[in-house]
Amino acid sequence: MRSPVRLERRLEQPKWLNWVVPLASLVAALILGAIVLWITGKNPFDVYQRIFERGFAGKRAFSGALEMATPLAFTGLCAAVAFRMGLVNIGGEGQFYMGAVGASYVGISLGGSPTGITIILMCLGGMVFGSVYAAIVGVLRARFNTNEIITSLMMNYLAAIFLNYLIFNSKSFWRDPDSPQFPKGKTLSARADWNTYSIFGVNLPIGFLIAILAGSAVWVLYKRTRFGFEVGVLADSPKAARYAGIRTTSTIVIVMALSGALAGLGGAADVGNFRGLLDAKGIQMAGYGYTGIVVAALARRNPLVTVVVAIFIGGLTKAGYALQGPNFPSGLVGTLQGLILFTAVAGEILIKYRIRMTPRRSEVVA
Repeated sequence: MRSPVRLERRLEQPKWLNWVVPLASLVAALILGAIVLWITGKNPFDVYQRIFERGFAGKRAFSGALEMATPLAFTGLCAAVAFRMGLVNIGGEGQFYMGAVGASYVGISLGGSPTGITIILMCLGGMVFGSVYAAIVGVLRARFNTNEIITSLMMNYLAAIFLNYLIFNSKSFWRDPDSPQFPKGKTLSARADWNTYSIFGVNLPIGFLIAILAGSAVWVLYKRTRFGFEVGVLADSPKAARYAGIRTTSTIVIVMALSGALAGLGGAADVGNFRGLLDAKGIQMAGYGYTGIVVAALARRNPLVTVVVAIFIGGLTKAGYALQGPNFPSGLVGTLQGLILFTAVAGEILIKYRIRMTPRRSEVVA
């Protein structure tokens, strides 16, 4: 029996859909979350008000949102860069870990160097480690046509094992020799500490400023260069791209390496701006790589919008940490993030397709 409703691909996508649908997806997620709260006996308005107060209202709360948004902006850019080519990079988590490893190595080694030079080299170290780790997934995808979703996800676990080995199961360069009973990473020197600026009472991490620059650079790369045009052609029609002479194999590897470099840069910002050491457990519990997928989906792969959405998700996550207790629903923030991802994907379908009603058989005969 034929369904009365069918999806028809849009030949032209109205521009207003690009901003109306994400907003509608966000509102739908909040409504679904309110229904869940109501079913569990909680007042949705009271819960959402508390989230807003702890996550966004006031200078202190907004400073916390920017702190949480800094790594999320990088992992969101990591996912967005790959998504624009049709690649699904789930490995931002592992690439984030590797970036933290590379940046902390530089920060420990160059503890006596000037702060500016140390920050630059830490960024480069994080980008190199993250890009090389992601390029492995790109080579497997380009050369052997493996599923990048599976390989990038598996490499997250390998990176976590490697991270634990450096701190807990070995006497590596990263481990503090003065803490044999309670293993932890070596503390970076004061010169390797990234600055945080106070603007009108709001603390602005230098890592967030770097995220803005990175998002702007990616936007220019994809919108104003030949490479960005080739990536768009490959995303729309791989066969047409190969017919036009575009090198599919090398482009896949480059895009994956760029995606990993952004995640690695996030790991560098996390170590330099906030933790001050390679914190194996803390960085794994944060789950920045997976949350970045939600950020990229809600931003519809737009690099500049990704940074803005990271502030919203960062404030939401920060509020969840601050309100966690017996009177706050456990797992609410994770549920809201899942609903946002679900509605964002559903909204993406409505942007590409329109809903059509199939005429009844009697109407067709008539």
